[in-house]
Amino acid sequence: MQAGFKTYQVCDLFDISKATLFRWEREGVIAEPPRDWRNWRLYTRKNVDEIKKVIRARKIVV
Repeated sequence: MQAGFKTYQVCDLFDISKATLFRWEREGVIAEPPRDWRNWRLYTRKNVDEIKKVIRARKIVV
């Protein structure tokens, strides 16, 4: 069972850069994901849904 999505998987899924994803975390736009034993981010289904909402909201504004 996969514990979560890796950074590159989330970036590929939404066609966004790692820099954008990490900036949204830093700025509090999305919640910080949990980390594995290596301290790598593991995005949960909840994180992915949150990112989806952010992207949808930004498309409406633009």
